Amino acid sequence: MIDALRAEWTKLRTLSGTAWLLAGAVVLTVAVSAGIAATTHVSSDRGQDPTRLALTGITLGQAVVAVLAVRTVSEEYGTGMIRLTLTAMPRRAVVLAAKAANVAALTLLAGLLTVAGCLLVGRLLLPGAGLDPAHGYALISISHGPTLRAAAGGGLYLMLVALLALGVATAVRDTAVSIGAVLALLYLPPILAQAVGDPLRRHLEQLAPMTAGLAGQATTNLSSLPIAPWTGLGVLGAWAAAALLVAGVLLRQRDA
Repeated sequence: MIDALRAEWTKLRTLSGTAWLLAGAVVLTVAVSAGIAATTHVSSDRGQDPTRLALTGITLGQAVVAVLAVRTVSEEYGTGMIRLTLTAMPRRAVVLAAKAANVAALTLLAGLLTVAGCLLVGRLLLPGAGLDPAHGYALISISHGPTLRAAAGGGLYLMLVALLALGVATAVRDTAVSIGAVLALLYLPPILAQAVGDPLRRHLEQLAPMTAGLAGQATTNLSSLPIAPWTGLGVLGAWAAAALLVAGVLLRQRDA
């Protein structure tokens, strides 16, 4: 397993575009959060959640993380290098586990840096939008329990999205189709949920990987959420685990 981890880490860090995609995910997410914070204005409404507003950029930045995870495995199939990988490491479950471990560690680190940047931007910009102590809002602070939970949840969310994308790409084995499938799985259910009424809408929001996982961003009005924050991350984790399980079965049964 150690040899597999080292081999997959070497491939991941030398894969063209890895560093750029990671940097792009961080910059895009923080930039979107900064743009939303800069254009937000609240005067008397005390129903806003500053932490959730600050982390809004994750909704878009996750797409870049998904692309990175897909390319981790689909590029090997595209170039035929997967045959060499499986010849050197015949235990295919070990290969997939090593890929998943490397992708998870790298995206979790990038996710935590991204969340830190978003919260810093929110702390600096949102007071100018009226979300300040004068209007009944505390400044965003990582020492605040719910904010710390939301920050940890944001990093875990991006990691789980990457694992979901890795599983889909391993099963599909095509870059474009895999990216399309992952993005559809993330973004289509929330759109469909808006087209139907309760209780079907609430059930869709509870089961959809994006809406369930992003429930962890909320720090106020938790009772109004379709699903509890940690439970929502558990739903996303179940999606990722299911994708990796299917990928592992197909990887063992199919030829490279």
